[in-house]
Amino acid sequence: MRQPKYTVEVRTARRALRVDREIEEALKGGLSSKMVSKMKREYVECPVAGKEVAFLLCYSCVSFIRRVSGVVHCEGVEFRVQGGRGTG
Repeated sequence: MRQPKYTVEVRTARRALRVDREIEEALKGGLSSKMVSKMKREYVECPVAGKEVAFLLCYSCVSFIRRVSGVVHCEGVEFRVQGGRGTG
């Protein structure tokens, strides 16, 4: 079982953050459009990338483990988007 190295708070931005269309479309396959549009306004201070990252990118990252009560559990291995995250 994967163990979280970091726990990061999810924050809400005033405006939607830009995310690549292909990532957004991949997530729409497994999540509702309403959920995706809500997530576009959220971000995290990524400890691996060392900057603010849109939550949709965080959700698609290989280090993402889970989100519980507004907190992301991150494995902290690397910041890299994996393909096909929204399908399962």
